[in-house]
Amino acid sequence: MIRLVIADDHAIVRAGLKQIFALVPDLEVVGEAVNGGEVLDCMRLAPFDLLLLDLNMPGISGADLIKRVKVHRADFPVLVLSMHNEPQVAARMLRAGAAGYITKDCEPDILLAAIRKVAARGKYIAPDLAERMVFDATSTAARPLHCQLSDRESEVFRLLITGKSVNEVATQLAISNKTVSTHKVRLMEKLRLSTMADLLRYAMEHDVHG
Repeated sequence: MIRLVIADDHAIVRAGLKQIFALVPDLEVVGEAVNGGEVLDCMRLAPFDLLLLDLNMPGISGADLIKRVKVHRADFPVLVLSMHNEPQVAARMLRAGAAGYITKDCEPDILLAAIRKVAARGKYIAPDLAERMVFDATSTAARPLHCQLSDRESEVFRLLITGKSVNEVATQLAISNKTVSTHKVRLMEKLRLSTMADLLRYAMEHDVHG
């Protein structure tokens, strides 16, 4: 039996996942978390075998949260289930310590295969993403500028393009306003942009989503 915790701040997503898992004899949902703090509480309090993790949750999230989970248990299996289908995002989460990465538009059989593989201490990448990651790694074409952003700069970038203010981004990431402003200045420099309108236009042109 694979005991798992679902970490996602959308109740409808958690409910849908639980409906899928209720039909599978070897999976049991033993906990839920709606923010980074609750994920870390689960790591300390609840015995389970796998964390099914959304990237964008209130408080600490994304690569930072994965790294903190690994502080508690370095070998603990984390499978990311995300709306983001960009290869660079998947690669960033794998570098942070995730054992697998799949997208929310995948078929249930892909989700179940990924859970079983990662719970068995294997690695799993959504097939289409894996293919694109290979081609990106071997391509001689110039990579878009946002691929040069650090993990935190990328998180700030994605939150800003959703319309969040500096204060809201600071609250979401549990960091100071000054730190967010510093990251904003640096990412704007790296992207060679001057205004928020430029940033939004860049995101649309490069199909980057918050």
